[in-house]
Amino acid sequence: MSTLGETIKKKLVDELQATHVQVTDLSSGCGQNIEVTIVSSQFEGKRLLQRHTLVNKVLKDEIAEIHAFSQKPLTPAEWAKRQPSA
Repeated sequence: MSTLGETIKKKLVDELQATHVQVTDLSSGCGQNIEVTIVSSQFEGKRLLQRHTLVNKVLKDEIAEIHAFSQKPLTPAEWAKRQPSA
């Protein structure tokens, strides 16, 4: 993972108490197109726009440096539903 990816992950874990963060560089390694999946209980009871606002506030400086940023903010229950059954 790139330095930017590590910074993004650390900030989301520290500030949103994320239990899972997956940072994917969709730009072939140049770091200009980032996709992030975030699982946090802080998203409970919040609409999608409110979740995005939380993430954008935490990553304000990082988002300003890249060309494209997409996020999938999920609650732990939503994340569990997306996991394959064992």
